[in-house]
Amino acid sequence: MFLSNMKSLRTGIIPVLAMVLLAGLSACNKKDAGSADNEILIGHYGSLTGATATFGQSAQKGIEMAVDAINASGGVLGKKLKVLVEDDQGNPIEAQTAVTKLINKDRVVAVLGEIASSNSLAAAPVAQQNRIPMISPGSTNPKVTAVGDYIFRVCFIDPFQGLVMAKFATNTLKLKNVAVLRDIKSDYSVGLANFFVENFTKMGGTIVTDISYSQGDKDFTAQLTAIKAKNPDGIFVPGYYTEVGLLARQARKLGIKVTLLGGDGWDSSKLWEIGGDALNGCYYSNHYSVDDPSPILQKFVADYKAKYKGTSDSIPDAMAALGYDAALILADAMKRANSTRPDSVRDALAQTKGFMGVTGNTTLDENRNAVKPAVVLEVVVDAKGNGKNVFKETVSP
Repeated sequence: MFLSNMKSLRTGIIPVLAMVLLAGLSACNKKDAGSADNEILIGHYGSLTGATATFGQSAQKGIEMAVDAINASGGVLGKKLKVLVEDDQGNPIEAQTAVTKLINKDRVVAVLGEIASSNSLAAAPVAQQNRIPMISPGSTNPKVTAVGDYIFRVCFIDPFQGLVMAKFATNTLKLKNVAVLRDIKSDYSVGLANFFVENFTKMGGTIVTDISYSQGDKDFTAQLTAIKAKNPDGIFVPGYYTEVGLLARQARKLGIKVTLLGGDGWDSSKLWEIGGDALNGCYYSNHYSVDDPSPILQKFVADYKAKYKGTSDSIPDAMAALGYDAALILADAMKRANSTRPDSVRDALAQTKGFMGVTGNTTLDENRNAVKPAVVLEVVVDAKGNGKNVFKETVSP
């Protein structure tokens, strides 16, 4: 009888203990994710090394500046923001791994990144499945936010960017016959090329040839020789700065003197270091211009120069500005939600309207894309290889 009672006692206690433990775990899970006693954890993943390293490095600098400013003014909900950073090396597989770690191990409340669309497309499903908000500073391919309702961006998208450059080529440069040279391995490049071709042909232009290369290629002689035979009056190259710089040099060596056009993937101080004066007089669309007299923009530029004085990139590019705005918009959403719970932050982000940042007035539409203007910049490089971007025009949505 005693043994029987002990057995009953054990069988009764064990389920009760299990229920208590589960209740405790459930209570822990209901706490605001990524929120400790005095800090809120957010993640940033980007290409801090690799072929497109300036994208991640610039975005990180912008995010750091924003977080420093937020924390100096009291933080968010009485707590300091802390950014945990993962280098994806510009690789989609590493991007997915980085976001998985940030969410499942580090327990961040939200994720900032990536710039390259292919990397965002690889990582976004992880954030969506875990219902953690992800804000891309600069991925312009429209498929990125289509992954799900927890995925946002603070930049314009490629259908608009393609239209901007088609209008600029047609109306400003008066081009009639354009060749297209796209990076077949890049979702960004393929998408932007398609949108440019669609709009340029609608405006009466002719695409004389549309050929491709692969990211990482060094020799573009075959493609450029084929383009030269078609005698275009312009070449649209929607790639990243590493290949674009090499392409420009090789094009000039082959005697191709026509204007090269591109998108925001050109934006890096490394562009003219690689391409030199071969890029002189070429144009690309971008998210902002340092020449814009906006007080908030000029304060950002001055603060950035002061913080990174003496470095090789002391003038902020668009990726730095977009990283800065992405962090500010996330903090604003947390404040409006009065919570760091991912679902509450997501809902607040979706309601972002008229947020005035460095890259302009940001309103997120029903697809969580930013509706904002684009600028066209001219690359000006002197004989010594010193380059700068000169503002040409603004195109509104």
